[in-house]
Amino acid sequence: MVSPRCLSFAAILLTASTISARANDEIQVYNAEIAKIGQWTFQLHNNYAFMGRKEPDFPGGLIPNHALQGTGEWAYGITDWWEMGFYTPYAVDQNLTPYSNAAKIRQLFVIPNAAEREFFYGVNFEISYAMPQFSDAQWNLEIRPIIGWRKGDYEFIINPIVDMGFGQNGDSIFAPCARFARNLGENLAVGLEYYTDLGPLRNFSTFNEQQHNLYAVVDFKIGRFDVNAGVGYGLTPGSDRLMYKMIIGTDLTEGVSDKSSDGSKTLYRPESHLVGSFSRPSALGLIQTYGAGSPR
Repeated sequence: MVSPRCLSFAAILLTASTISARANDEIQVYNAEIAKIGQWTFQLHNNYAFMGRKEPDFPGGLIPNHALQGTGEWAYGITDWWEMGFYTPYAVDQNLTPYSNAAKIRQLFVIPNAAEREFFYGVNFEISYAMPQFSDAQWNLEIRPIIGWRKGDYEFIINPIVDMGFGQNGDSIFAPCARFARNLGENLAVGLEYYTDLGPLRNFSTFNEQQHNLYAVVDFKIGRFDVNAGVGYGLTPGSDRLMYKMIIGTDLTEGVSDKSSDGSKTLYRPESHLVGSFSRPSALGLIQTYGAGSPR
């Protein structure tokens, strides 16, 4: 007779064979805004699952439940259409054991002055070297197209993300996300953000195994810091059930220009916030929901 432990291990192996899981240190929708030319910015990303999945997505992986994950992110504006970023991801598991997830770099290419356009677009390339607790593939590449529309106080953005893992356990995962939000006044906006992990492109996971997470979010400003915070709910058994995220950001140096076309200060960042009548948050990610393989 097969023992329950053997059955559990077989289930983990089956999951690993169908979902190229990897830990997630940022839960955000990119909106094609970037740092000004010559400007340094910093972001801090963290996310926490109050009620998360209690099994790792692959043998030896981090368990999402009660785990905190995040990253520091430094970004630099090279041109009005090109920004570079550098990440230092980390995590703390439910036993309060800290982990480093090496480093990531990204190259973000966008249409100039995205914050002032009704239709905007771009693409982000992010390459990472992952530690064994975070991914079953050592090298990973994220390709994140950015497509957005805004009209008045409303904004809608989609990021049809493809995550690629290289090596024996690598796969190509489709993980689109989207945001719909409204500006309520100066330095205040509310919205919904939707994150998914549909599984390998060659063969999507069943619906119950997919991750579908809906966040209620708010954007606001405290002094020089811009904040995006949200609470998320998992809609499928394969999702972390209850999550929290926050993004906090600030400029480290001044860029070439501080003014947008209407004369108000604009902080160009790759997080999704409304333009409306207020200064756009240069959000730093403080707390996002954790989970190896959780939505981007």
